[in-house]
Amino acid sequence: MKIVSSAPIRADLRERLQDGYPQLSFCFHTNIHEAAADLRDADVLITYGEDLTPEMVKRAEHLKWIMVISAGLDRLPFSAIKEKGIMVTNARGIHKIPMAEYVFAAILQWAKKTKKWNEQQANHHWDKYGVKMEEITGQPIAIIGAGAIGGEIARLAKAFRMPTYGVNRSGRPAEYIDHMFKTDRMNEALKEAKYVVAVLPQTKETVALIGRDQFRAMRKDALFINIGRGKTVDQAALLEALKTGEIAGAVLDVFEEEPLDPGHPFWDMENVTVTPHFSSITSEYQPRALAIFEQNLDAYLAGRRDLINLIDLDRGY
Repeated sequence: MKIVSSAPIRADLRERLQDGYPQLSFCFHTNIHEAAADLRDADVLITYGEDLTPEMVKRAEHLKWIMVISAGLDRLPFSAIKEKGIMVTNARGIHKIPMAEYVFAAILQWAKKTKKWNEQQANHHWDKYGVKMEEITGQPIAIIGAGAIGGEIARLAKAFRMPTYGVNRSGRPAEYIDHMFKTDRMNEALKEAKYVVAVLPQTKETVALIGRDQFRAMRKDALFINIGRGKTVDQAALLEALKTGEIAGAVLDVFEEEPLDPGHPFWDMENVTVTPHFSSITSEYQPRALAIFEQNLDAYLAGRRDLINLIDLDRGY
């Protein structure tokens, strides 16, 4: 069996795979163009999911399984993949620790006004009462897309005794979520929350799911945080809501177009924090992703197809 990686895998992790599966042929590359020749007769492809084209899928005559070592799948050529009956798995769940920590860094930055701390120090200015800090303990939080990452956010929220509201497709209860709503009842969750966190994947159903009506449903003192996908939010509606005071502020790690245009108003708004889609970055990223791959590889070699994070090719998630 030939396994090709177009993702640049750390040297120690490459060695672990080769030592652990000496009967398999591994071809490690740093990008899809470098991997193209090997891909033609590959059985398995390891990718970040942003580099594969329909033409490459068609030329990969033996490809049976694509392991995406990220959670996002919106750039995969699903039609070509489905046509050839190729199995797809991803690394859903590995981001929950760094992304949940990012969310609480954002919430605490907002509530404790840490930007003002930095300003005062930079100006050598001692003003004990000039920074109007708030407590987050007991404040309600709504999590739009209450999956693995959302569940970890809710778990951490309980340390601050925060009432938790969740939104998912089914409305099915989940651990650490006090009140769960189906997507069509999202606004009922939004109206309660001081903090609203979007953790949505990009699918046909979620594009621009959060728009003008949702921002109008939020509290005027709400902080909106988006760590899912930029296109799940109507960015123009968000900008208007921030300008008019429909919501108090936003922390944005993802955008409709990335990188964010240097001339976009978000950069200079006092009530907005912009970060460059880095909420999931951690030194543990590849080890966690490849641990899922190894568990799936063991199942695959044993002839089983009960793989972790098996993707529904029709839904794209």
